[in-house]
Amino acid sequence: MWLNFIFALIPIIWLIVSLGVIKMAAAKACSIGLIISIFLAITAFKMPVVDSLTGALEGIVMGIWPIVYVILAALFTYNLTTKSGSMKVIQDMLSAITTDKRILVLIIAWGFGGFLEAIAGFGTAVAIPAGILIAFGIDPIKASVICLIANTTPTAFGAIGLPVITLANVTHLNTLHLSFIVTMQLLPLIILIPFVLVSMVGGGVKSIKGVGLTTLLSGLAFALPQVVVAKFIGAELPAIVGSIVCILVTVLMARVQGQKDEAALKDIPRHSTGELLRAWAPFILVFIIVLLASPLVPAINTALAKVVTPLGIYTGAKAAPYTINWLSSPGTLIIIATVIGGLIQGMSLGSIFGVLGTTAKSIWRTLITVCAIVGLAKVMGYSGMTQSLAVTLVAIMGPAYPLIAPIIGALGTFITGSDTSSNVLFGNLQLQAATTLKVNSYWVVSSNMVGATAGKMISPQSIAVASAATHQEGREGDILKESMKWCGAYLVVICAYIYITGLVIGLL
Repeated sequence: MWLNFIFALIPIIWLIVSLGVIKMAAAKACSIGLIISIFLAITAFKMPVVDSLTGALEGIVMGIWPIVYVILAALFTYNLTTKSGSMKVIQDMLSAITTDKRILVLIIAWGFGGFLEAIAGFGTAVAIPAGILIAFGIDPIKASVICLIANTTPTAFGAIGLPVITLANVTHLNTLHLSFIVTMQLLPLIILIPFVLVSMVGGGVKSIKGVGLTTLLSGLAFALPQVVVAKFIGAELPAIVGSIVCILVTVLMARVQGQKDEAALKDIPRHSTGELLRAWAPFILVFIIVLLASPLVPAINTALAKVVTPLGIYTGAKAAPYTINWLSSPGTLIIIATVIGGLIQGMSLGSIFGVLGTTAKSIWRTLITVCAIVGLAKVMGYSGMTQSLAVTLVAIMGPAYPLIAPIIGALGTFITGSDTSSNVLFGNLQLQAATTLKVNSYWVVSSNMVGATAGKMISPQSIAVASAATHQEGREGDILKESMKWCGAYLVVICAYIYITGLVIGLL
């Protein structure tokens, strides 16, 4: 067990050292990591060569579709809006609300980013807000880290609740109750993160002064509606409702608090309602189209889900075809919305697809990085490496295991880049641990979901999205190093809160 644990740690240690210490380019570091994981799978975990290679290939295909495809779609939306001149209109509108960057970060990275995560997921909540923040003069690395931190708690209910729904399906627990427990465990973080974001953009804790009430209400406006919706409706809508209420409350509070540069406000151009609707058209259409194609509208969702291509790639035991969802993929829906939005903004089809082509050419490093890291995750999962890491941690901790249960979830997201995948990998392990220890299953299983949100900010896949969105390819190590500090603090808070609260209310 110990030997397997050490071997399974090697690819993870390599990623941390190569990206965070050596500061190697992510495309190169992750490619080498994939080779290392294949070698260890074959030699240390006795995985057949063909199975290890086809497992990696399945990961590479998954990296292309849907992950890089969605990244492409998100960047296309931003680039097209910039090309058409509409991004300047959006900047004017947001600047007219407030010139205070602290509040703008709450509106853009926290509220709007949470909304994008809720309806689409797959990196959109990092790619689009980061680009907008840079347009407001925020340093690209800082903008990347801010968006990575903001895109943590909303990921639990991202992509129309997929991670929590998947966790419930894997563990056969009640989705409604599991959703409610997840929101209760996330509650302190949803309130704290806005303060972190304001401190980062303002240069320290002292920068909270003057916008403290706005910051507090921005967190509460996201957290409380999410709890209520999860309790009575389910996993599909908590992040959507929470983010919309958050944006409305934060915009209203911007008129009450924050620095007001009256001279600057007077110089900001005012736009008509029609101009604003045209500028926001791609984003409004993304919301409408993704929502219509979601499980909330079963007829459309079912029809789109039928247009698929199953591919038999992995050759190992219990292999299942990998399915490409052509029409229901968020990437397809976002591209359709953006093309229509571009036409509304007055662009020709030639110009629109020209922007799409330029965007595609610009993300080749991201393509390599994401394909390599998802391939690595698949090999680790199929060979038993990931399971070895988790089982050993359970054995080490014994009755104190619930204290580190969120770390297991974070580990899963770090490796796979996906909260959903982390829940697939470790959901049953958490359930088994809770059953063995005779503690509340919902409390321990939910902690995997909450921990998974922490791993999101440091996963190489997320780092690659952030670096691509901010044109900082080659500086992934700098982004990871800064994000790692915040991830550590995030995990300390959540591990302590979940464990102590569980003991106090008698669930552990």
